[in-house]
Amino acid sequence: MGALAPVDPELWSHDGEPHLMGGRLPSGEIVFPMPQGDAAEGVEPVKLSRHGKLWSWTSQGFLPKEPYEGWGSGEGEGPPDFKPFLLGYIELPGEVIVESRIVDATLEELELGMPMEFCLTPFSDTHCTFAYRPEKSS
Repeated sequence: MGALAPVDPELWSHDGEPHLMGGRLPSGEIVFPMPQGDAAEGVEPVKLSRHGKLWSWTSQGFLPKEPYEGWGSGEGEGPPDFKPFLLGYIELPGEVIVESRIVDATLEELELGMPMEFCLTPFSDTHCTFAYRPEKSS
């Protein structure tokens, strides 16, 4: 992943093992992503857990909505290399529920409450993004 730039450098830490960066509101509630600008006033940055449990999931099997900026020239064309992907909510106990891509699994392998771990995954030829995958059994 070292050669790929993050889709947004503010989403995860870049020192040591990567962690999503959330924020602790003055009320104590943890949110993700970390608020920006005026909304960040009084919010303490917090490294979120790399481990969680699968809370809900689905398969994104259809093209994104128009406009398909930069993809093709004809009306109704989607990205030429679109592939369905898994999307889910990962509960980081005591912290927050994060919406994320799910990698290294099939729809049939996913189970409610299964242990998940944070990882980085390619997003394009030049960028990477975060995802969660089933935890490897030891």
